[in-house]
Amino acid sequence: AEWARLFPESVRRDAIEVERMRAAGAVVLGKTVADDFAYRGNGTSSLSGQVRNAHDRSGTKTPGGSSAGSAGSVACGIAFAALGTDDGGSNRIPAQFCGVVGMKPTFGLVPRTGVIPTWPYLDAHGPLARNVADAALLLDAIAGPDASDGLALTAPWARGSLAMLHDDALVNARLGLVDAHVPRTQMSAESLAVFDRAIGDLRSAGAVVESCAPAVTRANVRTLFTEAAASRGDVAPNANSPAATANALFRYFLAQGVDARRDVERGLAAYRAFYDVLPKEWAEMSRLIDQPYERDPAGVSFARSRGTVVAQLAETFRVQRLDAMVYPTMPFPAPRAVDPWPDVRTTLGYGNWLGLPEVSVPSGMGADGMPAGNLSFVGLPGSDARLLALAHAYERRSRRFVAPVW
Repeated sequence: AEWARLFPESVRRDAIEVERMRAAGAVVLGKTVADDFAYRGNGTSSLSGQVRNAHDRSGTKTPGGSSAGSAGSVACGIAFAALGTDDGGSNRIPAQFCGVVGMKPTFGLVPRTGVIPTWPYLDAHGPLARNVADAALLLDAIAGPDASDGLALTAPWARGSLAMLHDDALVNARLGLVDAHVPRTQMSAESLAVFDRAIGDLRSAGAVVESCAPAVTRANVRTLFTEAAASRGDVAPNANSPAATANALFRYFLAQGVDARRDVERGLAAYRAFYDVLPKEWAEMSRLIDQPYERDPAGVSFARSRGTVVAQLAETFRVQRLDAMVYPTMPFPAPRAVDPWPDVRTTLGYGNWLGLPEVSVPSGMGADGMPAGNLSFVGLPGSDARLLALAHAYERRSRRFVAPVW
């Protein structure tokens, strides 16, 4: 609400994703509600209040966030698809809690220019949709390089490369069931039953699903990043570097064609209420904003460690001849919006740190009529098309999506 008071006028240009959607012929219906600055996972906006979960008639369950309105609009059928951001689950959390498909693409596949920034070395933007084919269609339209985002991938993007979805893509596919990412002792009987049924669906569709203990897991990923930096004699890697976020914020205002320094200073206190690594005082902040985030030492060290650690994960894929890993997107369904979440560690941040693509697909409803879980297909960077194909085949086999009924 404070940000809206400071900047009441409409922005002067579309984000690059919206530009690309319009160019592909999309009809943009409008903006949806999210957690302030994408910083929470509950779908609570200080401007417009709590977003409701479309499946919950009582109005008490969280839709997840931060991309709550996007997931809710898709679940209700207001839009065929929507955009979500994801720094630590902000696309996949509402996908599971609202029972829709959510995708975090390979880091850098979708440029972030024109979107209020979060953490430049973690943030990935992707689609939310009722089915995988619609998610693939939207991602295909918004993906591809652009020099305005210096961390975006630079390889040319061939439109249509995500469209090859076949119902039999799971036949002979090799999937690693990562036991370390399935906290069975902390999951409810219903959550486990829904997940185990999903694994059965994969096998009945012809997939080879094998227990997998990858070299890199949720439990050790951060340690491996630190060790990789130390072995290089590099500065400590930091995905939440204040300098990178400061420069990204400055570039956001520059892209709007305004007095960027003035507006960063004016909005600093409101923004810093969430991104509290930023300096309190403008004098210190002003020294950070000019250094391009692509050259921030802590961010560059993080990117170098990512390359090293992803190579270790790739070795697991090579040895076990894996097409993808599978595990629950989250190990519990939507709690009430006013309640604390279960104290169960998830794999959400794992995918952001490594820049992995992940497709989250509904895997069933609970006895209470709420979405009970989503199954995640996770692969090495660049395997987006393969993951979408596998997820589509699972979706067609299981048919677990259920639209809200009112």
